[in-house]
Amino acid sequence: MPQMNDFTISLQEIKFLAPKLNRGLQLVMVIAGEIVVETNSHYYSLEEKDLLIINRNELYQISGSDHNRVLIITIEDDYMVRNYTAYRNSRFECYSKEVDVGREQLVKTIRKLLAETLISYYRKDDSYRIEILSFINRILLILIRRFKQKSSRLANININDHRLTQIITFIEENYNEPITLEETASKFYLSAGYLSRYFKDNMEIGFTRFLMKVRLEHAVKDLLYTSNTIERIAMNNGFPSAKSFAKLFKDTYQQTPKTYRKDHQHKQEDKVKVYRYDDDSQDIKPREIVEKLRIFLEEEITESYDNTEWLSEELTIDVSQTESNKIVRPWHNLWIGELREALKEGVRSQLLMARKDIGLDYVGVSRLIHGNTIIPHTETDEIIASTSPYYNADFALNFIHKHGFSLFVRVDFREISEDEEHYFKELELFLNHCLNVYGSTFLKSWYFMFYEPFVTAVSEKEMCRVYKKLYKILKQILPSFQVGLFLPFSFEEERTSQHHQWMVDSDVSVDFVGYEANQNDVIDFKNLDDEPFAYAANYMKEKTEKLKKFLRKHQMEKPVHLISWNTLTGNTRFTNGTFFRGALVFRNALEIASDVESLGFWINTEQHEKKGKNNEIPLEGMELYH
Repeated sequence: MPQMNDFTISLQEIKFLAPKLNRGLQLVMVIAGEIVVETNSHYYSLEEKDLLIINRNELYQISGSDHNRVLIITIEDDYMVRNYTAYRNSRFECYSKEVDVGREQLVKTIRKLLAETLISYYRKDDSYRIEILSFINRILLILIRRFKQKSSRLANININDHRLTQIITFIEENYNEPITLEETASKFYLSAGYLSRYFKDNMEIGFTRFLMKVRLEHAVKDLLYTSNTIERIAMNNGFPSAKSFAKLFKDTYQQTPKTYRKDHQHKQEDKVKVYRYDDDSQDIKPREIVEKLRIFLEEEITESYDNTEWLSEELTIDVSQTESNKIVRPWHNLWIGELREALKEGVRSQLLMARKDIGLDYVGVSRLIHGNTIIPHTETDEIIASTSPYYNADFALNFIHKHGFSLFVRVDFREISEDEEHYFKELELFLNHCLNVYGSTFLKSWYFMFYEPFVTAVSEKEMCRVYKKLYKILKQILPSFQVGLFLPFSFEEERTSQHHQWMVDSDVSVDFVGYEANQNDVIDFKNLDDEPFAYAANYMKEKTEKLKKFLRKHQMEKPVHLISWNTLTGNTRFTNGTFFRGALVFRNALEIASDVESLGFWINTEQHEKKGKNNEIPLEGMELYH
């Protein structure tokens, strides 16, 4: 519950205010006369009705004319942090003389609310606390929605690197806490080693050194503009001890903190008169104050400008440099389940629609041999059999061939192990049949991907043996077949499982590597806050980069194919505004377009049957929005 000590409200006559470090968010409005505010080497000249916001941790000093009247409201840091989590990493640019076109009415609204706050504060009727809280919160909402900018430190980093922005923000918000590289890495679902390399590569400074630099910057301000002891300053800014603070300080400034303070801190006397409501001896009376404030209360405000429902944020767009890179489109692969699905009119219409709308190159299928597509061989006394076990397969392949698609086959270890001898015999018969019917021109672009999931009880040796046998048989049938592996890969640990390590360590022939990228793997769904979802925002891109780095480390630079992926929106309050699923799908696909050979999509029935243990759930459409 907010308390009145969360705010300081005062009417002052300011002749001179010595340099100070602002604690909190300060709103300065001139009711009469003139003042000059100097803050971080910027000069602001304020006359009657002018308004200025002074941000937290900002150095400022004020000088003024005779008989000025200045309303100053300070909102404490604690109140802001409790009620606005982005506060420590935000600043508010609001100077009434330089306000952008379209925000003039908002400045008028703030002035009116400030005047009402002071009147309510002086009047002190039985509801004045509620009134003041209401006025101040309305002012804050306007500032947050319409006048917020990112802190200067974030202005210098790559705005497209959302994870780096989040890490810098975390440091800025928690520099005064005993945070470590390991704790930060864990919070962002990274290993400590990876975070250390990633941070230095992007910031050109190590994580720990950057953290100490931030702490030192804040500590220097405290040293010059507060009377706190060296020990208190060290503690307040996250240093483990006064000794560690003093050592870093001397290494940086070649002086001890005590000597530096003595040489640079110049005490000056404030010349300020504060007007109190209950002081009859002062030269201005409450009634006169109210009369002065009437001009603010009577200002005409266009109500349409007083709408703060939607967030407005200033963005800087640099058009001085243009990118010459062309957009790369990987070929698209739509998974339909078993090949027989292509016999269904609904699936066919989906395939043709996908080809028209996004461009479709491959149809992905699984359980090619032991599924329900190939009809079991039956004994017959016919000299020439009137039926073929490939009847269904031929109809499906006719459609695929006619429309210019090719085939991407997932070969599951489990399917082979059901009856290994039978599997390879039937595979050879079926592929030789396809060569006779369609010719090598159609088949030479087919892909075969050996698949076994991350969690498996199969030994490395056995898995490796079966893959080598598969590779050999396929290449003997048609050397142009592309034969590769699905590589289970841990995002957090940046490695594959022990059972799959043979894929990169053994001397095996591989034409390509398939992988999955599903943010669900790193999200704790018991925590429904936005923060975990934000951390996974660039998961696809980052996992792809980690995987390719892992492959390079093992001298296995092969084309990679993203077989399956997912997108997350986090908070869906703004589903039709800030968050839009289609845009996220497009953005994720675009970000990795130049890194992958193919991008997989899938049909509802194939995904839901997998979850429902092949219960043949009816087709509903492309699974882009599950």
